[in-house]
Amino acid sequence: METQTVKTYKIPEKILSRKDEITTSFLKLVDEHINDLVGGRASRRLHAQDFGAKLFIHPRHLTNTLKITINSSVCEVMEERILAEAITLLKQTTLSIAEIGQKFGYDEPTNFTKFFKGMAGITPLQYRKKSLV
Repeated sequence: METQTVKTYKIPEKILSRKDEITTSFLKLVDEHINDLVGGRASRRLHAQDFGAKLFIHPRHLTNTLKITINSSVCEVMEERILAEAITLLKQTTLSIAEIGQKFGYDEPTNFTKFFKGMAGITPLQYRKKSLV
């Protein structure tokens, strides 16, 4: 009589739900995209449609999933990451405000300044001066 061996599978201790998987994948894509922007490998910011296409899901599904899992939208996550990277560049480099803005797809320095002030409460130049003190 022949004995059969049964293949066993190890079940991960924590199984991510599909929503968590989408969110994790999205956040990884955001990090990669921000690095590409800062490194000059991307010339424009990605939007919900672009991220949805990369994740093979509808942009609306991505947006709804992010609202459920992290209580943020694609736009909010991107804005927070851009602000964090801009702050790092302001502190650690001598790049002009215009050059920093261009890294994040702002062709006009005034648009970057408006974005930064709206998010941080002060202009990039004020932030740079304050961080040097």
